Amino acid sequence: MTIAEPFPGARPETSEEHSPSTANIPHPMVPSGPRGGNQEPLGDGRASPERPLTLGRGARNLRPQIRVSRLRSIVDVIDDNGAIGVDELAELLGVSTATIRRDLARLADQGVITRSHGGAMRADAGLEVPISYRRGTAVAQKRRIAAAAATLIGEGAIVGITGGTTTMEVARALAPVRKLTVVTNALNVGMELARHRNIRLVLTGGVCRTASFELSGPIAENTLAGYNLDVAFVGVNGINVDVGCTTHDDAEARANAALVKIARRTVIVADSTKIGLITFASICPLELVDQLITDNEADPEAVSRLEAAGLRVVLA
Repeated sequence: MTIAEPFPGARPETSEEHSPSTANIPHPMVPSGPRGGNQEPLGDGRASPERPLTLGRGARNLRPQIRVSRLRSIVDVIDDNGAIGVDELAELLGVSTATIRRDLARLADQGVITRSHGGAMRADAGLEVPISYRRGTAVAQKRRIAAAAATLIGEGAIVGITGGTTTMEVARALAPVRKLTVVTNALNVGMELARHRNIRLVLTGGVCRTASFELSGPIAENTLAGYNLDVAFVGVNGINVDVGCTTHDDAEARANAALVKIARRTVIVADSTKIGLITFASICPLELVDQLITDNEADPEAVSRLEAAGLRVVLA
């Protein structure tokens, strides 16, 4: 793996401890873990001594009392184990089984999980988990990716940022850069950067998806067509040698493709769980991507295939 040459005026790379991406950002209250995990659940979704529950890498607090944090914890545990029973969830999170049943009903209504007899299981792999439940996953990895991305940008740069949890961390890492212009179609990215006086912020307008906070549609695409960017940081749900970059929603894919089209350089920022995946809607082929920044837990074989196709890959 090689690290791409920084853009003109880019800041020198700093250690993670001193990176702006890790400064003053509170740690989430939820355990995080790779999608799918490596533990096979029993048929009824319950653990056994031979098949203990996996709680994800970097788990810190298994008893969050705030409901939103608890819901994220439930999603993460189910995502990591495939399935789990109500009693096990109640014990893990330190709440009553009645509370867990209400939480599972809410998540099932939103299509995030599927109810089973006595518990719940992971929803279909092709379904998109809403961003409000994804914020706690692979946080450390995403912050390292963001720190690496920030070293590519210097004072006065014009940067495009799409929606997503990894691109949100990139936005935070870029906040200290002076005289930065940011063009984004993501409401959460815009809200994060709007309070920084050193940043000239452009929001595209368009139709908002609650699952991702991204703005899309003709308004977003037409707005983007009027700008020129030095670099676009693009979040994806999958990056694959044969298909390229993909996401779950076709309207978002078109808006993201419009951002790629107006950028001199395109950098994909995606954690290792996205490498090799193919999702519903195509954003762009691999030939239009200049660099991928991912975390060091990426599958070496998948990374090698991307590099063999000519893509520059950085492991953060």
